[in-house]
Amino acid sequence: MAEHETDSGSDGGTRRLSTREAAERLGVKPETVYAYVSRGQLTSRRAPGGRGSTFDAKEVDALARRAARREPPASGGDLAIRTGITLIDKDHCYYRGVDTTELADHYGYEEVADWLWTGVLRPGIRFTAPEEALDAARQAVAALPAHSGPMDRLRVAVVAAAAADPLRFDLTEDAVLDTARTLIPVLVDALPRLDVGECRGGGGGGEGGEARQGRERRGNQGVRGNQEVRESQGARESQGARESQGGREGGRESREGHATDPLARRLWSRLTPEAPDEASLRVLNAALVLLIDHDLAASTLAARVAASARAHPYAVVSAGFGALDGPLHGAASGLAHRMLLEVLERGSAAAVVADHLRAGRRVPGLGHRLYPGEDPRARALFRLLEDVPQAAPALRAAHEVAATTARHTPLHANVDLALSVLTVSTGMATEAGETVFAVARTAGWIAHALEEYEEHPMRIRPSGHYQGPRPPRPLP
Repeated sequence: MAEHETDSGSDGGTRRLSTREAAERLGVKPETVYAYVSRGQLTSRRAPGGRGSTFDAKEVDALARRAARREPPASGGDLAIRTGITLIDKDHCYYRGVDTTELADHYGYEEVADWLWTGVLRPGIRFTAPEEALDAARQAVAALPAHSGPMDRLRVAVVAAAAADPLRFDLTEDAVLDTARTLIPVLVDALPRLDVGECRGGGGGGEGGEARQGRERRGNQGVRGNQEVRESQGARESQGARESQGGREGGRESREGHATDPLARRLWSRLTPEAPDEASLRVLNAALVLLIDHDLAASTLAARVAASARAHPYAVVSAGFGALDGPLHGAASGLAHRMLLEVLERGSAAAVVADHLRAGRRVPGLGHRLYPGEDPRARALFRLLEDVPQAAPALRAAHEVAATTARHTPLHANVDLALSVLTVSTGMATEAGETVFAVARTAGWIAHALEEYEEHPMRIRPSGHYQGPRPPRPLP
């Protein structure tokens, strides 16, 4: 049989390769060539006479070029995917080569997100929600049971927004960007607003306010931390009222008046009933920027798999939410939040750390597999939290937790611990950190979707290693 065929039919003389030739060009085994066919990465045609298959030489060469651009396989057999979004190197994190802490110091969340998608910085850009999508999302959120948490609300909001968008299957770059710029504000604005005086947290049962009241009822337990929290909160609320020229009276103006506010300010009123001050808003904005992306985390991989199957952006975000909704990923900050509350109530980080170690539990908010030293995102947030007076007790407690644990194991603070300092000190619910994480990371998932839409579809298709009984087996 000839090593290659030339089809003079519909392909106009395009050179065709045998299976062996295609395998040699791709540097793989012949069986892998057929695996590429099953995944949709190559198309085959039966050879004349029905002996074997042939492949378009140009298509094979294009696949070989794409494979050559990919990163080499990661150690330990981990999946490696070529990306130009985030680099983590030597205890630093970079978006498109720019240090994330510098971006968080100089720009708003919307500016960084849009720049990450397009490569063009648009100072002062604001994301606004279209009325139809926002109405659909709010109705879906309102229909949930009273005990539903923020992630429940975000999940139904993205589904409702998708249903309201008949053009959601348009995956051209401009269409995806338009979707991204409207979906994120829909997610934020669909969450219920918490007014001053409303003793309610971001979850189902008002946990933020209840936790704060519980600390006050305990009297002398952790008296120093509690007294500082109450005094700094009172001072900040008075300051916040003056800065906003009448406090929340201005916050009750029409929804349209808030559509031009930065996203961090709009999200704040969905996380806590307390009035914001500028220092606290800077911390929240920085957290949103720093959490946009973090290489191929579990939720980002899920989003890229969905994008590889050419799911629309709403479905990509839904896939990310599914992977995010667990104690080992997005909800990790809630564990740190509870721990810090306990430290403040008991007045001792050592006692709380000892309880975790005695029970065989990891101390929340410490250590990250990608950073031998301190998580740079935590370092940036801790620095900004020093300018927030009411955060001082929780900030001190976080540092004490890290220092106490370091006596036994070389672990450093991660972003979950830093984020919990903000949520604890501002009366937010336990789940507030997860909400911040989910909103922030939506921009990162969109960035990865834009990358993945440029790749060959269905390329992320690992092969399973069957470990079951060998066939044939009798019917059960």
